[in-house]
Amino acid sequence: MQFIDPHIHLFNLALGQYHWLKPENPPFWPDKNIINSDFTESDLLTTGEIERSGFVHIEAGFDNNKPWKEIQWLESQCKSNFRSVACIDLTLSPQIFSQQVSTLLSYKSVVGCRHILDNDASEILKHKNTIINLKQLADKQLSFDLQMSLSDVSAIKTLCLLLKNIPTLSVIINHAGFPPYFTEIPQSNSVNALFYKYKNWRAGLQRLSQFKQCAIKCSGWEITERRYSALWCKYIIEQCISDFGMNRVMLSSNFPLCLFSHTYQNIWQQYNQLDPHLYLENAKIWYKF
Repeated sequence: MQFIDPHIHLFNLALGQYHWLKPENPPFWPDKNIINSDFTESDLLTTGEIERSGFVHIEAGFDNNKPWKEIQWLESQCKSNFRSVACIDLTLSPQIFSQQVSTLLSYKSVVGCRHILDNDASEILKHKNTIINLKQLADKQLSFDLQMSLSDVSAIKTLCLLLKNIPTLSVIINHAGFPPYFTEIPQSNSVNALFYKYKNWRAGLQRLSQFKQCAIKCSGWEITERRYSALWCKYIIEQCISDFGMNRVMLSSNFPLCLFSHTYQNIWQQYNQLDPHLYLENAKIWYKF
């Protein structure tokens, strides 16, 4: 099995800021010490028939004001075949945004950008500069990694309007859009918060799947539930494939956060039973390998 991992993070605590990794800052995970360490590409360990042929590094808060510094560090020390997705602030003035994009494009590994939206998704997507800056990304043929919950009805509505207005923008949804965790599939006759969150996630998934410029990465399981089940993963992956089709779904590890639940090897052993499009071919296309 050869794979490309399209969502990993490497850390250099001496050079980078990583405010979110510090114990005094959110997220206040009791096990955050597991990942509060240096990680290099040599830590992406696989053995036997499982062989990594590339990866995509997703920005990790190295220096959000000067995002090129993270790329500079990566390109100075990574030997593997890799691409990078840089941090960017969608609310910046278009002029400053343009300057940052130009600087990022001077680095050969950069193929996209990310602004973590999460709970602020609706507000950020409605910001007056967002549509202008997303158009700049599209014009420069840079993709946008979208990190937000697909259960956020208001944000989904705004996002769909943006996608209609920028049909050339390539958008890659992170972590399957954070589906809610369940041990049994929520039933339509259930009247509870879990069912409504799942219903909204599924509706968001279906709405975004209508835009052929959108793809989705399945990972980040451990963020939602440290002791997640393989059956839940399988079900969510199947829902993504059902809506997006085999050519717009990717599997990834979210290393090193995956270590909250599994080793890197174990993650890819679980994925090994699935179609190679999901763990190799699609990443080649969407991240321009």
